[in-house]
Amino acid sequence: MNIGIPNESLKNENRVSLTPSAVATLTNLGHALFFESQAGKATRFSDESYRNAGATVVYSKEEVYRRCELICAVEPPTLEEIHLMESGQTSFSFLNLPVARQQFVEEITRKKITTVGYELVETEDGDRPVIHSMSEIAGQISVFIAARLLETDDRGRGIILGGIAGVAPAAVVIIGAGIVGTEAARTAAGLGAQVIVLDTDLGRLRNVDRLLLKRVTTALATPITIRKSAAYADVLIGCVFIRGERAPHVVTEEMVRSMKPGAVVIDVSIDQGGCIETSRPTTLQSPSFVYHDVIHYCVPNITATVARTATYALTNTILPYVIEIAEKGAPQAFRENKGLAKGVCSFEGHCTQEMAKTLFGKEYLLIESLL
Repeated sequence: MNIGIPNESLKNENRVSLTPSAVATLTNLGHALFFESQAGKATRFSDESYRNAGATVVYSKEEVYRRCELICAVEPPTLEEIHLMESGQTSFSFLNLPVARQQFVEEITRKKITTVGYELVETEDGDRPVIHSMSEIAGQISVFIAARLLETDDRGRGIILGGIAGVAPAAVVIIGAGIVGTEAARTAAGLGAQVIVLDTDLGRLRNVDRLLLKRVTTALATPITIRKSAAYADVLIGCVFIRGERAPHVVTEEMVRSMKPGAVVIDVSIDQGGCIETSRPTTLQSPSFVYHDVIHYCVPNITATVARTATYALTNTILPYVIEIAEKGAPQAFRENKGLAKGVCSFEGHCTQEMAKTLFGKEYLLIESLL
């Protein structure tokens, strides 16, 4: 199979979908890889490293899309990229449907393109491997970003996250005790911060309590506890995720207004619409803004901050699926791997996710009925 790795169209998307070693694995299996020049620049993977792995380096996005049956990317395809694709081609990338535009869904179905979303692929035990690995990175990096933003630069509170002898540490409030929240809590507690984790799921809170050996405070997330915690926080990290839905605004503008001057908000849920009412998407080039005297950091592709680590993590999780699609063809791979099939969002001109009806008013058919 011809497999393409395009240069990402989104500005400041520093990740690349497959490492040179993954390309070597695929070429050794007899598949042809087409790599767009400079796609690995930000991750310090040179064109030469891909060429040495057996890929053909090409110099236009059009050539990647025209020559390949399977496109492996990071970000969802743009409308311009969709226009380069033909019926029967498969796009494997993040899709982020809850924040997608209606036109995106209309175009992928009109052109009968098969799209598979990394974030929806599951293992047999129900884990979402790509989301899991990216969430681990996002949880860690959110704390380090917050620590930098707290420093004095005419905006931050001018405090160190972990405190010192005789000086209290920063108060870090984390809303959501999933993978992102748990990893953020572990990192912040390890740096000496005072950590409070809120969630509506008592089982998740018990898990955090057990994993971190009671080094953090846990509480049920209610409007009252969120409001009190926000007012107390030096750092507020929002990591609320509901599969197939936009993230709800659990932190209101009034709560943000009550926060300390120079406090920091990190909205990790921004790629699903954001869980903080005052959030708006930012970029790695201009990642933060101040509103109500509170610093907001709302970068949807936050893991691109550490692009090389994120690329290795992404490759580790998607390579088995890429091999399966390349060896068997997409339809057969979907038939045999139910977890991979759960990631299919469009197939033969049909939407295959229930959320398509909820979000866009589009009728959908289960992928099983189309195979």
